[in-house]
Order: sequence, then C-alpha cells, then structure tokens
Amino acid sequence: MRFAGGVPDRLVVAPIDLRIADSHIAEEIYSGRFAIGGTMVDTGGGSPFQMKIANQAFVRSLNGFGWLRHMRAADHDLAFANARALVDDWITVQGRDLGGLAYDPDVLSNRLIAWFSHSPIVLRGADHGFYRRFLKSIALQARYLRHVTLALPGDATRFRARIALAMASLCLPSSAGAVRSASRHLSTEFDLQILPDGGHISRNPMILISLLTDLLPLRQTYINLGQKPPANMIAGMDRMFSALRFFRHSNGELALFNGASAVSADRLLAVLRYDETSGAAFREMPHSHYQRLTTGNVVLIADTGSPPKGNASATIHAGCLSFELSSGLNRFVVNAGAPVFFHPHHAEFSRLTAAHSTVTLNDSSSLKISHSSFLGPIVTGGVRRVTVQSRDQEGSHLGFSATQDGYLSSLRLLHRREVKLLASGHEVHGSDQFLRPDESAPVSSDSTVGIARFHIHPKIAVTQDESGVVHLTASDGESWAFIANDLNAEIEDDVHFADLAGARTSKQITLTFTVGEHPQIEWQLIRTTLPRSGA
Repeated sequence: MRFAGGVPDRLVVAPIDLRIADSHIAEEIYSGRFAIGGTMVDTGGGSPFQMKIANQAFVRSLNGFGWLRHMRAADHDLAFANARALVDDWITVQGRDLGGLAYDPDVLSNRLIAWFSHSPIVLRGADHGFYRRFLKSIALQARYLRHVTLALPGDATRFRARIALAMASLCLPSSAGAVRSASRHLSTEFDLQILPDGGHISRNPMILISLLTDLLPLRQTYINLGQKPPANMIAGMDRMFSALRFFRHSNGELALFNGASAVSADRLLAVLRYDETSGAAFREMPHSHYQRLTTGNVVLIADTGSPPKGNASATIHAGCLSFELSSGLNRFVVNAGAPVFFHPHHAEFSRLTAAHSTVTLNDSSSLKISHSSFLGPIVTGGVRRVTVQSRDQEGSHLGFSATQDGYLSSLRLLHRREVKLLASGHEVHGSDQFLRPDESAPVSSDSTVGIARFHIHPKIAVTQDESGVVHLTASDGESWAFIANDLNAEIEDDVHFADLAGARTSKQITLTFTVGEHPQIEWQLIRTTLPRSGA
C-alpha cells in the first residue's frame, strides 16, 4: 500500500472540542437514528457506513465524525462503547479504500480532529486489538492527508488540513523535525489566508468561526506540551477575533455575507469567550472590504468589496453593496444567507444578487459564477472594482459612499450606494444612484429595470399602511418604518436560506423602477417604537 507505514504505540494528548454537544443526540445515535447534515437517517440496526445515501451533506457529516462530541456529552459507558463500535465499523468499511467522500480533504481533516479530540472515550475500555487498529488507521489517514494537501488550492480546506496535520504531529509520537515542519506549514497558511484586518481571503465571516474552533484547541495543545506555536499563530488569531467581532450583530448573531449561514449566538459566544483582545469592533475592514456603522445598540454592516480570485471565490455571493441592519435583540434587514446544510439549488439561489439587500439590474447578478465541474463554482466575471469614500460627520452621522462596476460590461452602468446612520441611532438614510462609465447620468430613455430589495428577517412582522409606509415590527415591540421617496414600496414573499431549521418563508420590500426615469432613488429606515421595557 502506497501510504503504509509504522503504527504508533500511543496517543500523546487529546485536544478539547469547543463545539456545543447534546447528549440527547447520542441517545438517538444509539437507537440507530442519525440526525446530521440536515436530514435524519434510520439505520435500522445496520451500519450507516454501508448504506447508499444520496444526501452529500449527510455523508460528509457522518464521515467527519463531529457527532462524537454528543457521545462524550452523554458521559456513560454505553455511549462510549457505541462510539467505539461505530469507529471500528468505519475502519472496517472505509479504512482501506482511500477514495470517495470519506477521503475528501475537508471530511478527512474533520475526522482526524474529531478522533484525536474524542480518543479518550473511543479508547475507554478498548481491547488491544481495537487500540492498534485505531492507531494504525489514524496514522494512515494522516499520511494520506499530508500527501493530498500538497496539491490543494490555497483556501479554507487547505488551512483546515494544515490544522489537522499540526494536531497529528502533537497527538502522535513525532520527531522534533516533524512538529516543526507541520508548524511551519500552518504558519504559511496564516500568511497567505488571513488578511491584515483579520478577515479570511474568501471574505466569508463564517470561515473565521470554523477555523478558530479548531485553532483554539490546537493552540492550547502546543502550550500544554511546552511546544512553541507557529510564529504568527497568536497574532493571527487575535486579528481573526477582531474580525469576528466586526461581523457580530447587536443580538450576538453573525452577519450573512459571502457564504455565511445561521450560527447560534451561543456558538459564536463559545468562540469569542477565548478572545483576549476584547476591544471594540472596527469601523471598517479595509482589507476585507466591509463597513460597520454603529450607534448605541443599532448596527449596520455592509459589503463594499470585490470578489477574491480563483478558488477563494468559491463561496462568494453577488451581494456587493448589500447591507444588514440590527437593533437590540432584533435583526431587521438581512441577506438571505447560505443554507446551513448544503442543498444544490438553495446554494445556487443564495449566491444571486436578488438574494441580497441591494439592487439588481435587468434581473441579473453583479457577478458571473462558473457552472463548470472542472473549475468549480468560482467567480468568472462581474464586479472588478469597488471604490469607497467615508461620509462620517462627527456629531451628525456615520456613513459611506461606495461604487461598484458589476454591471459595467453588460449594461454600461455603475451602481453607487450611499448610506448614513444618524447619531441618534433612530434613522438610516440611503440612496442608490446609477451612472454611465464616465459617471454622467444615464439617458432618460434608458429602460434598464432596477429592483432594490430589502430582505426582512423571518421573525419580523411586515405590514403596510394606507400611505405606503412599510412597518417592521419585532416581537418585543420595537418597530422601524421603511419609506421610499417617489417610488411605491411593495411587500413580496421571500425565502430566508440561513436558518438552523432549514430554509423558511419570509418577506422582502421591493422598489421597482427604470434607470432612465429614476437615475437615483432614495429611501429611509426610521425607528418609530422602542422595545418594551423588560421585553
């Protein structure tokens, strides 16, 4: 066998797992019911690894073994024995055939991290035969991952693989040179993938949570073993924490930009509690290209950036100049977000400009995304340049003006959005302007149809009064009014993809116009009612 090698005689250490666990899920697994990857599969007492299951999200989650944490949370010998039996079953069924989804680099990295982290429960009460099979399999998988990582593009998958390999160098008996080599490779990923403002090159804020969830236990393992972490690991993680705070809404949840999906406030807090920098969120992220306007408990976050190049754009959304608005415990204006569990159609629709709180022109997106099976879903055209100017005025408002060229090649138009959050925190003033390449106004006969969309969070009630004002009301009584100047606001059905329970219905506000007649549109969001005290 090409990846054959020696069998380690022991595991040196078991890192912690920061992911939230639920002992009730362990009980379901013991009964043969696996509720993972957004679906439920009943094995009927058979091996889940021998079943033909079409749902790729389920197969990836099953083979990633992240669910072992639930067995640990159950904290009894029956759950531990079940965990061991399932790991042994996987080794028997999948352990020799180094192919398929089970050996996808992301899945493999997750499995190695899970096996290292939960080895104490998997090995508790194990006989010598299983102990040796387990160590042999883990060593084989680490060698295979080390080999395939050399050919991976510079994206989050490679970063996670380098984390798993650094963990392997610490958890398995390794030479000092092997530990240094794994550390050096991980250090390189920080240099290549974490921007100076702490964002990831993909511009996806959710990747920060995913990476930090694995980096934190790894950092602690280096410290516990008296090993020196990678040179730039501590500083890089501090920057990532700062970026994560930037994307945190007033209610503690994550903003939905460029592949981000629903993350519970508890999960986000479980990571941020390890943040030792604990400073205020930035006003902007100049390298990741986002804006954050905040006054009191009102937060407005906007995407003012162009897509990264190549594989780093594989999760990017066509949401340039979109924004989200939260206040107190409520999120009012949002993007539709990415589905929590992969669904091919939902994933495709969620990347369209129409799934974001910005303007679409002629029912097209500001980015072109490849459908090639060879290239993958990377960006191949659209937005190339975004210019941003601050509109902050001390004592009056915070604001920005941003111009993007995503429709320049197809429609010969630029889109400029200006947003201001007044110092009172009660008003947001916005405008969308459309310009020709020389920044002159479009001709009055330009029939390009624009639709400005404002996606509303599913928990918000949306009503419209006789004067056309749209009212957004939260369960605690807080209410904002949406007012459009010279245009009729319409309330339409919508889909919110980023929900922990799956895609759900919601509402959106739309303003429809032609660019020739309305080269500039203006709108306002005004807080009309504060939340009830004690709500």
